[in-house]
Amino acid sequence: MSNLEIGLIGIGALFALLAIRLPIAVGLILISVAGVLAIRGPRAAFGSMATLSFDASANWTLSAIPMFFLMGALAFNSGMTSAVYRLCRMVFWRVPGGLAIASNLAGAAFGAVSGSSLAVTAVMAKIAIPEMLQRGYQKSLATSVVAACGTIDALIPPSIAIIIYGIESEASITELFLAGLTPGLLTLVIYVALIVLRCWWNPELAPREQRDFTSADLREAAWQSWPFLALFFAVFFGMYSGIATPTEAGAISAALTLAIALLRGQMTWRRVWDSLVESCVPTTSIFFIILGAAFFSRFMSISGVPQFVAESIQAFSPSPLVFILMMSAVILLMGMFLEGLAIMLIVLPFVLPICRQLGIDIVWVGLIIIKLVVLSLLHPPLGLQAFVVKTIMGDTVTLAEIYKGLLWFVAAEFLIIGLMIAFLELSMWLPHLLRQ
Repeated sequence: MSNLEIGLIGIGALFALLAIRLPIAVGLILISVAGVLAIRGPRAAFGSMATLSFDASANWTLSAIPMFFLMGALAFNSGMTSAVYRLCRMVFWRVPGGLAIASNLAGAAFGAVSGSSLAVTAVMAKIAIPEMLQRGYQKSLATSVVAACGTIDALIPPSIAIIIYGIESEASITELFLAGLTPGLLTLVIYVALIVLRCWWNPELAPREQRDFTSADLREAAWQSWPFLALFFAVFFGMYSGIATPTEAGAISAALTLAIALLRGQMTWRRVWDSLVESCVPTTSIFFIILGAAFFSRFMSISGVPQFVAESIQAFSPSPLVFILMMSAVILLMGMFLEGLAIMLIVLPFVLPICRQLGIDIVWVGLIIIKLVVLSLLHPPLGLQAFVVKTIMGDTVTLAEIYKGLLWFVAAEFLIIGLMIAFLELSMWLPHLLRQ
């Protein structure tokens, strides 16, 4: 059996293991070790386990991940998230669907300091959905807004997905953050516009709000929310001014969050401990997945599958646009069955060499891949965001009601991806300024 055949069998076996819900990291490691064992023998297989385990985890940039998770956990446990939601609700009470807009903006703000889509959705489901339902919002709108708002952070710094892509592709994380800012904010604007237009066209979706707060309440909410702006600018200007690396920016923002919460009397030692635990769990999971991806990349490299795919596509001679469309179709198909991070780490060993051969900007294609991965969190049959909302809300809503509303946001995502592909400068104008 040739190395190529072993590699192709390994890919098929990996999809089979993931289909039966084996943890992603475990599936990647098992298949990769078995594949290298079959090609090179036990000495190479177990030797690579030792060296790759160290090389994959000793990357300094990876330490940004627990820092940003810790910042998000501290912000939530200190009550900053709830304060932002209250402020947004007071500001947009006159606008059709004002409470849904508030949920959308608060979710984006929390995502901008936490970097975790699922965490944002879980938090906002507890805070926002009960209040929207109590005020007469239709279930499909209330639940879908919260499920979708958790994905806005995918391109807004500090995005964990961008950090992982930057590490795997060896692209500049600072450039990736800059490139993601415009399409990330565009996503937020389009989501808000979608909510307003739907609620204006069909008022039954969201009854008009009545003012139930005073000017003093508004000032109080604004005062409670200002740390979010401080955190965002600490991350943004720290990295883009060259003062701090992504890792240092994450550490500074986590320390700043803790300091602000302590000074304002919003943090206890119990909450600090809870924040540490909450940041350790997803960090550990992501580190194991990255380790599995390193093993899988080595297996693929030894088997020659990426080279075979690259040569086959090169023989087909597609234009960069045709290749991007082909890649998008494959990722969308995979998104119906696999979790987003797994999709990204599986396709990168194949996509990146081809992009370099075709002269496609690695930063630009990375944002498109992340956006496509976001769709896997929203659309059926997997749609993890919908399942998170369903888990939080229990029998209050059905998955069908959640997906009914999410299809509008899926359509919005297709529009945004189309704009990103059609207009490269939409994403790249800030990195181009940095490169000058």
